[in-house]
Amino acid sequence: MKILIVKLSSLGDVVHTMAAVQDILKAFPQAQIDWVVERGFAALVQRCAGVRRVVSCELRRWRKAPLSAPSRADWQAFKADLQSEAYDAVIDLQGLTKSALISWLACLAPGGSRYALANQTEGSSYEAPTRWVANVLVLVPPHIHAVARSRELCARALNYRVPDQQSFGLLAHVNPAQAAIKNIAFEAVQEVFQASAGGKGVVALVHGTSRADKEWPLEHWQALGQRLNAAGYALALPHGSDAEERVARQIAAPLAHAQVWPRLGLDLLCDALGACAGVVGVDSGLSHMAVALDLPHVQIYNFDTAWRTGPQALANSSSSTSNTNALPRQCSVFALPTPSVEAVWQAWLDVTREAR
Repeated sequence: MKILIVKLSSLGDVVHTMAAVQDILKAFPQAQIDWVVERGFAALVQRCAGVRRVVSCELRRWRKAPLSAPSRADWQAFKADLQSEAYDAVIDLQGLTKSALISWLACLAPGGSRYALANQTEGSSYEAPTRWVANVLVLVPPHIHAVARSRELCARALNYRVPDQQSFGLLAHVNPAQAAIKNIAFEAVQEVFQASAGGKGVVALVHGTSRADKEWPLEHWQALGQRLNAAGYALALPHGSDAEERVARQIAAPLAHAQVWPRLGLDLLCDALGACAGVVGVDSGLSHMAVALDLPHVQIYNFDTAWRTGPQALANSSSSTSNTNALPRQCSVFALPTPSVEAVWQAWLDVTREAR
């Protein structure tokens, strides 16, 4: 069976979709799964276990100059790549006009079908062309977590039961027994790991997010960092823009053992996070990567939306050594106007308790 997944963006949504890929492979171990995604996320999708081929596009860039010669040439090359194979199932997990277009362009094998959401779910966008393109529309509960939505859609489309256990299959190229990132030849990264020698490892502080109203106050990050340093952790601060780098340096300035990471691609960020002892972060794509990597993780929310995108209450759910009696390795903390340092610290103690 050849299956094409259409999930183009954004980072968090792409990570959430990986669990559905693992479900499909559990139900159909011989399935060949390809995935269409925005080029900026392609390197990360290539780290998803079971994805045979990544078909990358640049719809965001092409829309800015649709009639330019480079855009037309790139679009034609993308269509040729997309249509080089025929699929038994094309599954639109995005539910937008752009994903419907990709699904419509994809080639079906004889007897194949296009599947898509029949309805909008709470907190998610949904556009009418999804209904026009699909051969089969799949109804899912309107109040549903983002991860569960993709899992349910794929299960109902392909007629299997959603597995009790959840795994994302996101692969980091690290040796968990070593406090080092072997694939990143940056002295700055190595220094922060050396600072943790004899300690508990490195905790990544994911402060950057796409929306200012999701941010956590600077002084809160600094206070939390001081507690983590005192507890034996070194700190790492990733960033994805000049503005985020400035904030990262402000957070690190008063801390004894903290290092601002170089700006890294998503594949190397996956490796870097995978080598960490845990992550504390706001609602962002990197925080969702921490969940997919099964790291101890606390996710900070200024809005009561953790039910839809935050870590789910599944103890060790993505670990191959799952123990349903163990404490969850990830949790969310919500408060208005923003969670306190004490609340986040206590949550960190909870998710790391079993490791102490």
